[in-house]
Amino acid sequence: MLALILGDSEMNNLLMLQALKPVANCEPVAFTCPRAALDFLRAHVDRIGVVVTDYDMPGLTGLEVIAAARAVPGFAHVPIVMVTSLDQRSLRHDALRAGATDFLGKPCDPVEIQARITNLMRISAAHRQEQDRTAWLAREVAAAVSVIEAREHEIIALLMRAAEHRDTDTGDHIARVAGYVGVIARNLGFEPAAIQTLKLASTMHDVGKIGVPDSILLKRGPLSADERAEMEKHAERGRRILEGSSSDVVRLAAEIAESHHERWDGTGYPKGLKGETIPLSGRIVAVADVFDALVTERPYKTAWPLNRARAFVADQAGLHFDPRCVEAFLSGWDEVEAHCFESTASGC
Repeated sequence: MLALILGDSEMNNLLMLQALKPVANCEPVAFTCPRAALDFLRAHVDRIGVVVTDYDMPGLTGLEVIAAARAVPGFAHVPIVMVTSLDQRSLRHDALRAGATDFLGKPCDPVEIQARITNLMRISAAHRQEQDRTAWLAREVAAAVSVIEAREHEIIALLMRAAEHRDTDTGDHIARVAGYVGVIARNLGFEPAAIQTLKLASTMHDVGKIGVPDSILLKRGPLSADERAEMEKHAERGRRILEGSSSDVVRLAAEIAESHHERWDGTGYPKGLKGETIPLSGRIVAVADVFDALVTERPYKTAWPLNRARAFVADQAGLHFDPRCVEAFLSGWDEVEAHCFESTASGC
C-alpha cells in the first residue's frame, strides 16, 4: 500500500521516506504541494494505506488537507497522521476534529515513525480486508436473493399458466393489467422496487377463477343472479389459494385477489369495504382491471373504444374507484395507450 507523505520541506520529506523504507508492504510517495497531493489521493484512493501531513504549508494548511481528504468517497477510514510539536495541544484538538487519526512529534524520530506507520498500515490493511469481505458477502447474498426471486417468479408464472388454460385472453390480460398498475403506482409515488412487487402480485388477481365453472367463465351473454354469485366467489377463493405464504409478493397477491372488486362507495364485493378501508393495492388493481376489461373483447361483450373507456374510468372516480388512483391512471395516459397497443390480442 501507498504511504502519502506531505510536507513543505524536501529535506524533511526525504528523512520521512528514509525512515519508512524498512516498513513492510509500504510504498512511500512524497509531495510538497498540498493540492498535488490531494489530486494524487483522489486518483489512488484504493491504494493509499496512510497519509502523513505537516500543518504549516503554502496553499493549504494540514487541517484543510485532512478535511479535504475525509471528503473523498472511500477515504473515511484511512489513517491520517499530522506532524506537530508536542506543545501544539490546541492544534492537535483541531486536527482530531478535522479527522486526524494520530500524531507524530517534531523533530521526527525514525523509530517512532516506523512503529506508528507500521501499526497504522496494518489497521488500514485489516479494514480493507473487512471491506472486501463485506462486499463479497453482499454479492453472495444478492446472488442468493436473485435465485430465490427467479424461482418465485417462475412459480407465479406456472400458476398463471394454469389459469390461462381456462381463458384464452388471461395471459394478455394479466400482462396489460400489470402494465397499467405500474403506471398508477409510479404516479402515486411508489418506489421502483415496490412498483415491481405490486406489478408481479397483480398478475395473480384473478387466480380464484380457476374454480369457476367453464359454463359461467366462458358464457356468452349476461350471467344470471346465481351465476353472478358463483363468479363473485373467485375473490375470496383467490385469497384462500394465496394466503399464508412466506413470500411478500404472494401475500400481497392474496390481498389484491380479495379486494380488487371492492368499490370506493362500498357497493363492491366480497366484503363491501368502502373508501380507504379497501387496501391500496386493491384500489390500484381495480382501475387497471376494469379498464382492460372494457377495452378488450370478452365472451359477453365487444371491446369499447379507448376514449369511451377512459371517460368511464374518469366518471367513476369517487364511485367505483379511488379518485387518487384515477388521477394517477389518467396522468399516465400515454403509457396506458402504449401498454394497450403492445398486446396484439387486445381489442384496443
